[in-house]
Amino acid sequence: MIFREATRQDLPAVLALLADEDSVVDPARIVIGEAHERAFGAIEADPRNEMLVLTTTAGPGSGSGEAGEVVLGCLQITYIPGLGQNGQERALVEAVRIRADRRGSGLGAELMRLAAERARERGCGLVQLTSNKRRTAAHRFYERLGFARSHEGFKLSLEP
Repeated sequence: MIFREATRQDLPAVLALLADEDSVVDPARIVIGEAHERAFGAIEADPRNEMLVLTTTAGPGSGSGEAGEVVLGCLQITYIPGLGQNGQERALVEAVRIRADRRGSGLGAELMRLAAERARERGCGLVQLTSNKRRTAAHRFYERLGFARSHEGFKLSLEP
């Protein structure tokens, strides 16, 4: 397994993971829009943001990112400075996905372990995430990893 920052070449595979968490989506079928390109460029250019992928060598019928690799999982980390936590940054983890056909194999736990280690090495004092209330299996997964339900989250849509 390789854990690394995503490149532009990984974008179709990452979007395929985000498109449907219940089935495997062929990255070749993903339409990459201007907004996707802009968002990926912004993440890539921002030292406080990382889109990370977990990959393995390519196999038949798999969507590849970098040449010879298959993207099996992804997540985004945003490093947030703050005055709480004794001025330590916190790591906000979002867009956590493992390919549907590879779930239950320990890849998700490994992906989260690697992300937490990356945040620790950066000096973060906390890793936090939000998860849709309907994703009960994901909630059990995060709790098994030691995440606590410590806050109630709120969102306000700004779209018309």
